Amino acid sequence: MIASILIIVFSLVLLLYWFRYSCILLLRNTSAGTDVVDNRFGFARVQHQLQGDANLDDLHRTLERDYRVLMYLVEHAAGLNLPTLEDRLLVIDYKVMQLYYRVVRFVAPRQARRAVAEMADIIAVLVQHMSEQAGIRAQA
Repeated sequence: MIASILIIVFSLVLLLYWFRYSCILLLRNTSAGTDVVDNRFGFARVQHQLQGDANLDDLHRTLERDYRVLMYLVEHAAGLNLPTLEDRLLVIDYKVMQLYYRVVRFVAPRQARRAVAEMADIIAVLVQHMSEQAGIRAQA
């Protein structure tokens, strides 16, 4: 009985480690190759304002708006979807970071800032993938 519980707990810990490591690698590899600037979304402004002392709640609201727009496009635009496992992992990671931000925003502001930064990176990568899929170049 105890051995089964230990195996389950250890497997869950390894699954969570794999998930976080995979998401970090996806963000690092995708964002390193391109600089996406799209004025139709607010993630670039959020990434820039995170370097200063901006209000995290305002930045979080901007990212939430971007996320809602992206999900609306995925659901309603013909030919746009999230076909790869990597994109789906990033959407799940966005939701995890969103929950993490809500939990730590008052207790640990530094970790909350990192969560908002990762959320902005995720939005940037998803916008890049959807632009490539639609054959659109982002407007500078």
